[in-house]
Amino acid sequence: MAPPPSSSSLPRILFLLFLISVAVTVRSSPAHSPRRVASHNYKDALTKSLIFFEGQRSGKLPPNQRMTWRKNSGLSDGAAMKVDLVGGYYDAGDNIKFGFPMAFTTTMLSWSVLEFGGLMKGELGNAKEAIRWATDYLLKATAEPDVIYVQVGDATKDHACWERPEDMDTPRTVIKIDRNTPGTEVAAETAAALASASLVFRKSDRTYSKLLLKRAISVFEFADKYRGSYSNGLKKFVCPYYCSYSGYEDELLWGAAWLQKATRSPKYLNYIQANGLTLGAAETDNTFGWDNKHAGARVLLSKAFLVQKLQSLHDYKGHADSFICSLIPGAPFSQSEFTPGGLLFKMDDSNMQYVTSASFLLVTYAKYLTQARKVVNCGGSIVTPKRLRAIAKKQVDYLLGDNPLKMSYMVGYGPRYPLRIHHRGSSLPSISAHPAKIECGSGFSIMHSEIPNPNVLIGAVVGGPDEHDHFPDVRSDYFQSEPATYINAPLVGALSYLAHSFGQL
Repeated sequence: MAPPPSSSSLPRILFLLFLISVAVTVRSSPAHSPRRVASHNYKDALTKSLIFFEGQRSGKLPPNQRMTWRKNSGLSDGAAMKVDLVGGYYDAGDNIKFGFPMAFTTTMLSWSVLEFGGLMKGELGNAKEAIRWATDYLLKATAEPDVIYVQVGDATKDHACWERPEDMDTPRTVIKIDRNTPGTEVAAETAAALASASLVFRKSDRTYSKLLLKRAISVFEFADKYRGSYSNGLKKFVCPYYCSYSGYEDELLWGAAWLQKATRSPKYLNYIQANGLTLGAAETDNTFGWDNKHAGARVLLSKAFLVQKLQSLHDYKGHADSFICSLIPGAPFSQSEFTPGGLLFKMDDSNMQYVTSASFLLVTYAKYLTQARKVVNCGGSIVTPKRLRAIAKKQVDYLLGDNPLKMSYMVGYGPRYPLRIHHRGSSLPSISAHPAKIECGSGFSIMHSEIPNPNVLIGAVVGGPDEHDHFPDVRSDYFQSEPATYINAPLVGALSYLAHSFGQL
């Protein structure tokens, strides 16, 4: 046995042990990790965020359907107009298929895969399936030249019922845009969805990818040529549900940005250069979601300059910086408000959609800046990519349970999550448990009750708490308790990044 070390040699030994521990920590820490220890199981959250989309499926469900309490629905959609519009997604807790938010959901799922799909490992296939469920439908909706079917179902009559999608007997009214009733917003967003998805499938299914891109090109041409807001011509059908408040200029810029990325054609680059400012590239709006795409377009186009060195898009670095600076707490030009618990707060109605979309843009822009070895300059205050990632992580962590209520706002994740979400299929007994039809109005007794939803809509992210971090978990409160596909879609990318950066993927 060796003699014990002398007291004089102890400090040196302890110092050496400290150096070894630091070296081991540094080597084992994932790159770009805001903190060494993960606050959450981001991989589990990612898996669940994708399962959610299976709970929103319309149409004939496949044999590998994981949300097994859901069954076939909407199998005659489109029949009223003699077109096949079976498939696609219900947008939220109702039984309507709204083309505008569905297309945005598709674009954001595709962007998530394009930026972080290489990190997703086993979840990549599920992410691509979620995209394809939407694009198969969007191809049907755009099969006729200069016509897009943008909605299936009468929203007013649907909202007067509380029934399972498998039972629905409300009119499956088909709404379309065409040359006489244009809808530039939804057409250009559909073009963005098809173009972005074409990139997702470029290597794995070349034929499908080519079909998506060819359709995207013709749909964008229609959007640009026959300009007009779909909220004008179709107001009684689409408002107040998915009215376009931001106009259609943002979608034209966004659609052109995705087509430039998918085609690398000078045609779209020229279009962006010629029309960018008139389409709002330099506007100071700082909300990114299903209605306003300006911030997303700025960040996307900044990549062409930062990473692909397209000098003609130099200005988009500044445009993107302006948006990012608006999100930084305490920075000059910051326009964002936060709850006492630290959640980004934009508005009462489904606030979490802005949390997930902002978090996605933060980690994505951080990626571009890192590749280009650049930083954000907020009025002389330098903000690093590491800071952007830390802000995004804090928002995602809040969503997953690091908040005053210690509640996860993702259903099925963590020990405490919303039990009474505003969702017809989740709140009513499933077909397996209750085979008999539940009539239109009879479901409201359950909707207004305090009993927890019998069917867990795994992975669904609800609208979230109010500006004071309060969340009552009341089913009738659709502002706070309703999930939506466009809340989850950007979160897929942010969770993929976080799961990888903490060595969980």
